[in-house]
Amino acid sequence: MNYKSNERSGAITYPAHGNIYLNITNRCTAECTFCIREVSNGVYGYNLTLDNEPTVQEIIKELENHNLKAYKEIVFTGFGEPLIRLDTVIEITKWLKKKGHTVRLDTNGHAKILYPTRNVPLELKEAGIDAVSVSMNAESKEIYNRICRPYHPNAYDSMLEFVKRSVKYGIKTRVTVVNMDEIDINACEMKAHELGAEFYVR
Repeated sequence: MNYKSNERSGAITYPAHGNIYLNITNRCTAECTFCIREVSNGVYGYNLTLDNEPTVQEIIKELENHNLKAYKEIVFTGFGEPLIRLDTVIEITKWLKKKGHTVRLDTNGHAKILYPTRNVPLELKEAGIDAVSVSMNAESKEIYNRICRPYHPNAYDSMLEFVKRSVKYGIKTRVTVVNMDEIDINACEMKAHELGAEFYVR
């Protein structure tokens, strides 16, 4: 589905499900076969294809256009992998936490590949992130690589390490999977609980 040209394009923020979602990049570290970008340029009537990545100041300006206290969570998600812009996520999170808001990050968990010398879950915890939702999507590396098509061969291991560390540092952590025939949902749920994380089928 493509949205009409007179509808909002390149949305940075968009409300849904009682939350405000932040779309700060269209870049990603995988090309998942089930990604909504394969069939659409947006969700909930918003075009999420960014002409340019917004600056921290532009993101804050967009957030200030909303009554943020009316929403349950401010969520980094959108049409790309937010942690590609880790320093922006950290800066915006600190700004939001100073104002008393609950902040969640939706991620594919490839942080160790992106930043091999940084302890990203610890940095997120110190910035004030309340929760992370990590896309597991498969019970094994073989299936993960086939359906998620990550750019790095160790992406699955990176994802599992991200989950482990997030749990270790006390961030509310859940792993998610898509409901596909190729995925063993029960095996994924068992793995999630072994890691100490909550589980959700999306």
